[in-house]
Amino acid sequence: MKTLKKIAAALVVSSVLLSLYFFWPGDKVTVLIPEGAAARQVASILKNNGVILSAVWFRTLVKLTGTGKKIMPGEYAFRKYMSAEEALWRILHSTYINSVKVVIPEGWRVEQIAERLGANGVTDPKKFLELAWKEHLEGYLFPSTYQFKKNTPAQEVINLLKLEFDRQVGPMFSKGFPSGLDEKKVLVLASIVEREAAIASERPLISAVYLNRYYKGMALEADPTVQYALGYWDKGQTYWKKGLTYKDLKFKSAYNTYAVGGLPPGPICNPGADSVSAVMNPAKIDALYFVADRKGKHVFNVKYSEHLKAKRRIEQAAKESEQ
Repeated sequence: MKTLKKIAAALVVSSVLLSLYFFWPGDKVTVLIPEGAAARQVASILKNNGVILSAVWFRTLVKLTGTGKKIMPGEYAFRKYMSAEEALWRILHSTYINSVKVVIPEGWRVEQIAERLGANGVTDPKKFLELAWKEHLEGYLFPSTYQFKKNTPAQEVINLLKLEFDRQVGPMFSKGFPSGLDEKKVLVLASIVEREAAIASERPLISAVYLNRYYKGMALEADPTVQYALGYWDKGQTYWKKGLTYKDLKFKSAYNTYAVGGLPPGPICNPGADSVSAVMNPAKIDALYFVADRKGKHVFNVKYSEHLKAKRRIEQAAKESEQ
């Protein structure tokens, strides 16, 4: 009986201690997570600052939840003696101290990124553009959601975007490239796929079409490359002109894949990981053509004659729906 009482008392004490640990607010502490910090380093930083008790359990949580790539550098506000679960949640969901959240969408060109950074007070947009163009970084500024300190030097912002590119895309490139391709060619094709694909499931299909054309020595004839070559469209107030004309398709530029053969000199935007993956792992189809069905998808064909029939069917259906 005495043994049972001792066990019960021990359980009560343990319960109280655990409640104090999880719910009693500890002293506030500010922690800096540096650029490029992996889960192991983050766990050590948190433990050394008294935020968590177990670095091993924090690393295990990161692995179990697959959130390693979502841990971003910055200054975080914690309290001491937090659970590892709460600490990780705060890192993934809280805003940083003295920072601003900025979303860089997939498929934006460097000018658009510079404008958004400038509008949010992150950095000098002109300096950012100057450095990005000088270093030929179109395609390497990884699209994601970031937390930036305001008035950050442009080079630091660029370093962060490139670092995220290395984290997200680097592992794919480390496995080698498809036949006839290298890093630059993959990024060029991925940037075109990014601008063409309306739904994720079609990325590998669109990638396959452009790769098939490239391997056969055919002109890519990709509308987004013309849009990129044309630059800013004043009437539509966008960098991506809608409703390209035949005159546009003849616009003289090394980026216009209607006017020149092969690949453009460089990427036409900054693609996301899914578009890069689509080029590295294209669908196994022989299609050489595709046309938008005006419902968000595309129709793919091997023969040009079938491609023309598909275009006529889609145009006819559009006319009938307008009547």
